[in-house]
Amino acid sequence: MNSLTVRMARSSARHPWRALVGWLVFVALCLAAGSAVGMNSARTADYRVGEAGRAEAMAAEGQLERRSAEQVLISARSGTLGTEAARAAVRDLTTRMERLPEVAEVAAPVRSADGRILMVEVALRGEERDAKDKVDALTAQTTAVQRAHPELLLQETGSPSISKGVDEQRGDDLALSEKITLPVTLLTLLVVFGSLTMAAVPLLLALSSIAAAVGLSMVASHVSPDTGVGTNVILMIGLAVGVDYTLFYLKREREERARSGGRLSSQALVELAAATSGRAVMVSGFAVVASTATLYLASDVIFSSLATGTVVVVLVAMASSLTALPALLAVLGKRAERRAARRADRGRPVRRLREGSGERGGSGGSGEGGEKGESGKRGARGGRVWTALLRPAARHPLATLGVSVLALLALVVPLAGLHITEMSRDTHSREIPAMRVYDRLNEAFPQHRVTHQVVVRADAARAAEVAEALDALTRLADADPLFTGTPRLRTSADHRVSTLELRVPYLGDSDQAYDSLDHLRHDYLPATVGRIAGAEYGVSGDVARYTDYPAHQNGKLPLVLGALLLVTFLMTLYAFRSVVLGLIGVALNLLSAAAALGLLVLVFQHTWAEGLLDFRSTGSIGSRVPLFLFVILFGLSMDYQVFVVSRIREAVLAGTPTRQAVLDGVRRSASVVTSAAVVMTTVFVSFVFLHIIEMKQIGFVLAAAVLLDAFVVRVLILPSAMLLLGERSWWPARPDRGTTEPRAQVPPGRPVVDVR
Repeated sequence: MNSLTVRMARSSARHPWRALVGWLVFVALCLAAGSAVGMNSARTADYRVGEAGRAEAMAAEGQLERRSAEQVLISARSGTLGTEAARAAVRDLTTRMERLPEVAEVAAPVRSADGRILMVEVALRGEERDAKDKVDALTAQTTAVQRAHPELLLQETGSPSISKGVDEQRGDDLALSEKITLPVTLLTLLVVFGSLTMAAVPLLLALSSIAAAVGLSMVASHVSPDTGVGTNVILMIGLAVGVDYTLFYLKREREERARSGGRLSSQALVELAAATSGRAVMVSGFAVVASTATLYLASDVIFSSLATGTVVVVLVAMASSLTALPALLAVLGKRAERRAARRADRGRPVRRLREGSGERGGSGGSGEGGEKGESGKRGARGGRVWTALLRPAARHPLATLGVSVLALLALVVPLAGLHITEMSRDTHSREIPAMRVYDRLNEAFPQHRVTHQVVVRADAARAAEVAEALDALTRLADADPLFTGTPRLRTSADHRVSTLELRVPYLGDSDQAYDSLDHLRHDYLPATVGRIAGAEYGVSGDVARYTDYPAHQNGKLPLVLGALLLVTFLMTLYAFRSVVLGLIGVALNLLSAAAALGLLVLVFQHTWAEGLLDFRSTGSIGSRVPLFLFVILFGLSMDYQVFVVSRIREAVLAGTPTRQAVLDGVRRSASVVTSAAVVMTTVFVSFVFLHIIEMKQIGFVLAAAVLLDAFVVRVLILPSAMLLLGERSWWPARPDRGTTEPRAQVPPGRPVVDVR
């Protein structure tokens, strides 16, 4: 045994305190490095895709980009809005706002159609993505005016204040998620190990990995900008895989400890675990990294941010499992050996572990007995529940395979009605105060609901032609009931870029808003500006962004999915040297991901589950959810695939027939796969309690996918398929019997111990 994982484990086990201190120093250095360089947040230009992105770039070139703005609503607390009181409040507000360095312009007040509300719009200077950081200065002035005019009601909203509210709500949600996830994860691990000490090990390592990953992600953000979702994904994926990797390693070490009957030292047991589960952790970890890296092919800053967070936290979790964990096991093992020796000196019976479990067994027996002894314990190891669950696959593999596949295909059917949209501002929770004011603004001033920005770039010599074409476009919009208000025309100082703002009196997620965009892009612009030779043009604005982003993703989807399927196949081929298992892995991952996505459509595109899961259906799925699901699930599924099939392959290499190896391998890995699935599901389900609809959808679909993968794919479909294929499962490389790596040898006579 001289693989990289074994060498790392051996070094950590021989010098455990040095390894543990080294790990803590590493975590501290990551946090220090991150704090030193800070987080590099994505800029507005990083989000530009499609026609909307090109139009925004042209507008920025002419310094005509749309400014972020806040709207202040002024109304009477009761009765009608007095003219003099309103004028005084507007003067006070305007004066205060114009003094702020953050403010570019304060517009003249606009009265609502019913005369009950005045609106004052305040445009902000600088980068659109930085606007939310400037909101506090504006709200302070609004609050001051409110105090000076207590008879009036002043309320502020706008994209910056809504973004700030969403960030604050996300922070509160993450805190709630941690309150739910950490105790449930600890309780699950307590059930698995029956020991607070052993249950705390995976959780502490996962949390330290998350801390280190947060620091490293700050450094990485200077290469791939962060979009504000990096911490979310680090917490979600870090806790899931961090606990899983440690769990795989711990369970295997305990199995080897029980099997050895006290003849192996703690160091030797750690090396055995490293040679088996340690390798599985490395393979599955690199599979997650390779799968997630395909998100970079989407050429999208948000997906790149998600990929960076996932890659960093998985690599760190792998490192902790292969360095700090062996050191911890060595320390705990030596302590337990000393405790066992003291018990033996006092003539008290030595406690021992039953193989493959976390429970104490009797004190008798040496742990020897070869295959006969192990065969007699197979049912006990696997447990009655798992024996019963495997019975259909063992007795009727073809029928079990057919029924299971048909059941998953039934869940895939709703996928035919999948409707993907970009989740707009209108989908945010109304628990955010700025969103409630936003609803009031939309009701009182429908003409301010949506603004399309038409951008034209042409030679300065054609400025007159451009102005004439935009005038013709204005007349077409005036005759179209989808448009309203007075258009606003602006031209750059060099006369090369012109913008025309057209308003639509419908909400941004309405069919009418999207129809108005279609009219502009496909009818009015080609008939006007499109006739100017050499002119470039496009439409930007919120609705244009909501349209172009999903279209951009759909264009990248074949490339990303193709790379994902290839990576999954190659990683499985590398792990097991089997083309058949590689193809099976790809097919099963596709099936479970599609089934989970179909279930998502069934739940979130309809209204029947709104009360149950506390959401308001938009009739669609967030544009980022499907691709993120496929990529992350393909990586996470490799955890179960590698761990289960590795146990099967070990048995085959040891001389067990493939049929028996399949059943034994699934039974042996059943408890750890179940525990891992419960931990992952707990982490993902906690995100269903978040307010942000896309995070709800991601949490739900990943939880559903993990459960389907763990309890249907790995228990019913995979064993059925391998039982039907038999020895052909390993094609083209048939495993050589009896080629397992030699076990570590240490002097016999050591006591059997319980590391708890």
